[in-house]
Amino acid sequence: MSHVHEHPHHHHHGETAGRVLWLATGLTLAYAGVEAGVGWWTGSLALVADAGHMVNDAAALALAAIAAWLARRPASARHSYGFGRAELIAALINSLALLILVAWIAVSAVQRLHDPQPVIGEAVSLAAAVGLAINILVAWLLGRGEKNLNVHAALLHVLGDLLGSVAALLSGIIIAFTGWTPIDPLLSLGIGALVLVSSLRLLREALHGLMEGTPFTLAPEEVGRALATVPGVASVHDLHIWSVASEQTLLSAHLVVRDLRQWELVLDACHALLVERFGIQHATLQPEPETRAVHWLDAPPRLRHRSGR
Repeated sequence: MSHVHEHPHHHHHGETAGRVLWLATGLTLAYAGVEAGVGWWTGSLALVADAGHMVNDAAALALAAIAAWLARRPASARHSYGFGRAELIAALINSLALLILVAWIAVSAVQRLHDPQPVIGEAVSLAAAVGLAINILVAWLLGRGEKNLNVHAALLHVLGDLLGSVAALLSGIIIAFTGWTPIDPLLSLGIGALVLVSSLRLLREALHGLMEGTPFTLAPEEVGRALATVPGVASVHDLHIWSVASEQTLLSAHLVVRDLRQWELVLDACHALLVERFGIQHATLQPEPETRAVHWLDAPPRLRHRSGR
């Protein structure tokens, strides 16, 4: 059995992601404090409630930052794959928190529609404008950084806030000029629907990763067929592809080899194929002679791939 590895430089990117997440946490908390102060000063319950929402988002960003720190820790004897899965766990928790937030928005919006509350449009607009600027900055910082489910979950929180700021700004302007308060809960319901769709997609991806499913960007059948085209490979079976984290995909497979004396050349060719074509850096490949490849017939059809030669 042979292992082929390449170790890309993820630690530098992880450190950058961690710094950006902590910066985003600080900015979000600072704005929450300002918003709470303005809400208390103007008597706006909506702003005070939104400040509490921002504190919740800051906690989500802090969780993502802690997960990014854990993911950078080196592998140990008991955690031989490292701690990259902490990012998937954080994405799962954040996606569930987003679903709870959507439910809260929906309930609050319906209550506001049935029992309208007075809103100071000018104060809401001013606070929303500041919040929009902060959220655009944080979203830009997260969007230009490392791409993984953990950061994506944090970005969804911020985008939800950004859309909420846009909705608050619009509703504040409309209320200030028309006095029509139902616009506030109606816009909130629309934003909640958008966040719901994104949250469900994120939840699906996080659960798929934790269940060690094949990454959505890879097709096992295509990988198996490609390996079967490597010179010297007669067939491929027991093919498994899974991910430990968003940027760490692993593969294991049994290769039926025509001539075991050529195994080193076959292994190098398979390694190059997996890295260059599919981005798989870590593969465990077990060679089998054609005369002993009896398990090939027992493998599920989707896990069997014959050479075309």
